[in-house]
Formats: sequence, structure tokens, C-alpha cells
Amino acid sequence: MTTPFQIRPIAPGDDAAVAAIIRRVMPEFGADGPGFALHDAEVDAMCAAYRRPRHAYFVVTLEGRVAGGGGVAPLAGGEDDLCELRKMYFLPEARGIGAGSALLERCMEAARGLGFRRMYLETLTGMDAAQALYRRHGFTELAAPLGGTGHFSCDRYYLRAL
Repeated sequence: MTTPFQIRPIAPGDDAAVAAIIRRVMPEFGADGPGFALHDAEVDAMCAAYRRPRHAYFVVTLEGRVAGGGGVAPLAGGEDDLCELRKMYFLPEARGIGAGSALLERCMEAARGLGFRRMYLETLTGMDAAQALYRRHGFTELAAPLGGTGHFSCDRYYLRAL
């Protein structure tokens, strides 16, 4: 079965497109104030940020155009076996076509390859489709955040064994 999208590692030429997606999608869900990933320094230089050890970031393309992305990195302030799913966002045209599931699987596979045994993520009330995706992939909701992401405005936390 052929998918309408492709997933590949981020390249330097993708930085502007990924930053634009993050800046477009987060406000759509009310996630544009203080304490959200939109304000992280890495947003404008994602390729360089995810070249560091135990980091990986992937983009989803539709007809050759970047339409989404997501990655993994060690959880700041977390244990050595714990990574964070980071900055997974999609333009509307990349939603509902299986790209989220495929990218999440790719990120989990990468995390295992980087030596992680657990994956953590933070999200927000109102990102219902994303939370349903996480639950379908075996994530369980936590009552409180882990680590020190700095994303104090997120209010939903999930964890999964890899």
C-alpha cells in the first residue's frame, strides 16, 4: 500500500518550513503564549539542534513539500533511559492520512536505536486527536510532568515503555 506522504530525517533546507509549521499550528490550538515549545530557541535551527547525540528529528513530506515533523531527544532533567517526543506538528493537509501514526512509530524506533527505554511527551487540552493517537500507541496519561522541559503551559503528560 502506497502512502501519500514520505518520512525522512530533517535536512538543513527544512529549517524554515519546520519553523513555519510550528508557528502556524501551535496558535491554532491556543499554544502561543509563554511556556510553549513555540518559543524554544531551537525552532529556527531544528536541523542543527537535532544533530546532537541521542537526538533525531524527521519531517513528513507531501508531494515533496514539508507538511509536518517530530523528533526525540533526552528529557531535560530526566533519567538516562527516558526521552521526550518533541515538536510533533502537522499542517491540516497532513492530518487524518496516517502520517501521525507513521511518524510516531518512526520516532519510537529511533528512540530505541538511541538507547532509550521510555518515551515521555507533553501536550495540551484541546489537542484531542493527538491525545487519541498517543493512547492508541500505548501511552498512558500521567498526573504530573516529568523532567524540566520549560513548557509550563502544557497540561497533559504521557509516558510509554519502548
